[in-house]
Amino acid sequence: MGYFRRNYLTPVPRVDSLDELNARLAEFEAKEDERRIGARMRTIAQDFVREAGHLLPLPDDPFATGITLTPRVDRYGMITVKMCRYSVPVRFIDRKVTVTLTCDDLTVYDGRREIARHRRLAGRGAEHLVLDHYLEALLIKPGALERSEALHQARAEGTFTAVHEAFWAAAKKALGDTEGTKVLVKVLLLHRHQQHADVVTGIRGALAAGTFNEDVIALEARKAAQAAGPAPTVATSIPVPEPLDLDPAQVTPLTPRRLARALPADQRPLPRLEQWDELLQLRRKDSS
Repeated sequence: MGYFRRNYLTPVPRVDSLDELNARLAEFEAKEDERRIGARMRTIAQDFVREAGHLLPLPDDPFATGITLTPRVDRYGMITVKMCRYSVPVRFIDRKVTVTLTCDDLTVYDGRREIARHRRLAGRGAEHLVLDHYLEALLIKPGALERSEALHQARAEGTFTAVHEAFWAAAKKALGDTEGTKVLVKVLLLHRHQQHADVVTGIRGALAAGTFNEDVIALEARKAAQAAGPAPTVATSIPVPEPLDLDPAQVTPLTPRRLARALPADQRPLPRLEQWDELLQLRRKDSS
C-alpha cells in the first residue's frame, strides 16, 4: 500500500467522479502487472497466476463494506451524513432512522424497511432531494412546489419531463394555480405504483382528451403497461392454450339441456318452525 500510494497517489489525483478514480486505479494496476520485483524472472502478474491456485475461494455471501449510522430527520425531511444532506419521506420528520453508507450508495431504513436510497455525495455541504419524498406535504402547500429545490433537481435528472411541464401548465390555466398544482401532485403520486414511462403515456392521453382527472391518467397508464406485454414478474413459461376454432352453430349451451331434464325428487324432510315460534314467545328479561 505504501509503494502504491507513493508512486500513484502522490500528489493526490484530481478527478470529477469516483468512477474516474477507479478507472485510473485500474490503469495503475495493469501497469504494475507488467513490473518485475528486483531480479525476478517473472512479472507480478505471472507470479500471481501461480499463486492463485493456492488461495481459498471467495465466500458465497458478499462482505458488507458499509458503515451504519442513526441520524435524526430534521423538520425539512433531511438527514445529514458525513457533511452531506439527503431527503427522506416527510412522514419520518423528527424520527431516528438507520443509514447504511457505502462508497457508492446511501440507504435509509425505518426498522427493517427501506424508505430511501441515494447515490453517495462527495462534496462537502452537497444535497440530494427526491421530489417524491415531499408529495404529501405539497398537497397541503402546493405553492411551495414551483420554487422548490426538489423540483429543480427532478428537472435536472429528467424525472420531471417536458410532458409533466405541459400538463402542469395546462392544469393551472384551466383550474388555477393552486388546484392545478394539486392535480399535478396527485399525478406524480401515480409514479409510486406504475412505471414512469406508462404514467407519461397516460399524461399524454389526458392532454389529448383535454382532461386533468388522475383516474383517467392511471387508466391510460395501465393500458400502456398492458400493451407493452406482461410484467417481468409474471411467469411466461406456462403454456397458453390456443383458442378453439369452433362453429357457433355446433356449440350447445349446457343450461337449456340441464333445465330440460326432470329434476330428481327432493327426499329431504320439510323444515320445522316450532322452535322458532317458541323464541318469539319469550319475553325480554326485566332490566331490574
